[in-house]
Amino acid sequence: QVQVMESGGGSVQAGGSLTLSCEVLGYTYNLISMGWFRQVPGKEREGVAFIDSTGSPMYSDSVKGRFTISQGSVKTSQSLPMTDLKPEDTATYYCVADISWTSLTTGYASHWGQGTQVTVTS
Repeated sequence: QVQVMESGGGSVQAGGSLTLSCEVLGYTYNLISMGWFRQVPGKEREGVAFIDSTGSPMYSDSVKGRFTISQGSVKTSQSLPMTDLKPEDTATYYCVADISWTSLTTGYASHWGQGTQVTVTS
């Protein structure tokens, strides 16, 4: 059974930094793409950052230059250091994984984590 395990998150003041981490357990293949969505109640879910199996990243305009996604020591793990955090970054962040890049980036990933809260205070 595939499990998506997230860690990190928490509360920080504006301008601060946090790092989210994610690992996919029980996945047979290394050719997997991963990423992060975030959700604020009452608002549309937003794709934040994605990385394909070769390590190529993609970012939303709202986080470009502040967030960096990278693969871990194994391709089924990744981390997302977030810098210069803003109050509008406050959300529940979900790690996602799929072998299909299209499914991953359009919100239809096969595997989702439970979500981790990031709160940025002004």
